[in-house]
Amino acid sequence: MEGNMRWALTTAVAPVAWGATYFVTREFLPAGNPLYGAVIRALPAGLLLLAVCRKLPRGGWWLKSLVLGALNMSGFFALVYVAAQRLPTSMASIIMAVVPLAMMLLAWGLVGERPGSRHLAGAGAGIAGVCLMVFTATGPVDALGILASVAATGVSSFGYVLAKRWSGEVDVLASTGWQLTGGGLLLLPFAVLAEGAPPSLDGPALLGFAYVTVVATAVAFAAWFAGLAHLPAGTVGLLGLLNPVTGVLLGVLIAHETLSGRQICGLLLTLFGVLLGRRTARPRRTPGRGSGARTDREPAPRPDRGPDARTNREPAPPTEPGTGRTNRP
Repeated sequence: MEGNMRWALTTAVAPVAWGATYFVTREFLPAGNPLYGAVIRALPAGLLLLAVCRKLPRGGWWLKSLVLGALNMSGFFALVYVAAQRLPTSMASIIMAVVPLAMMLLAWGLVGERPGSRHLAGAGAGIAGVCLMVFTATGPVDALGILASVAATGVSSFGYVLAKRWSGEVDVLASTGWQLTGGGLLLLPFAVLAEGAPPSLDGPALLGFAYVTVVATAVAFAAWFAGLAHLPAGTVGLLGLLNPVTGVLLGVLIAHETLSGRQICGLLLTLFGVLLGRRTARPRRTPGRGSGARTDREPAPRPDRGPDARTNREPAPPTEPGTGRTNRP
């Protein structure tokens, strides 16, 4: 239990850091360059982790790194950048709260983790909190920003479950560094073609990218994938609800965004969902899926065979003392 708590606290670093990313992106990073924003976020962070672990992919991990990098880094970062530029801080982060349910359903199909009742109840409470906060938000709603945020939810949920399925093959720092590097390299040519020259960065933008690259990417994703390797996907997904909570609180405290009474109730309901799902110790596994669940049961001895039932042989009849002859009835 102490080990699970330690990994839960480690994993929580990621959603808290990501919740602050929405505010930093909107306030300090240049608008209109989502692809370059994603490249600048992913590639330096990946190279930093590669410098720490000093390992390169081998065998099938070249392809796996590109697949995970395209889902978890290239597509996710670009979509989140668009959402953060076009939506209020609170709304952009809140929509990502549907990730837990998506991760539970995908983990059930891909790794055989059947979600527990508390996980499902926690996801339901989180989604209810999302509805209270999103659909009562003040101000105009940007349709493209909403679509970008929903798409980011989908691609990241699938990528996270794939990363969990392949966890254990390599260490977390190495796989995270490969994903970030691969995702950044995949996105770079699209950024050049679509956005031309890189944007010029002033002092606040450089500081903003420093936070996004080191804290919200290198450190946060290493913590997140470590959690996926040691905790059920449902638990990790529910810890991700701290992302919108952080975004909402920063929007109120720093960006002076306002919350209605219903939105406050939604915030509390979201926190309740995190705590409710946290109490589930381990997932139920569906036999025959994912990790190859098996039953190690020995067949019970047949009741009519006596003490030698495991070999399916009749017990030897007794012999008469001193004669060696079998004493049969």
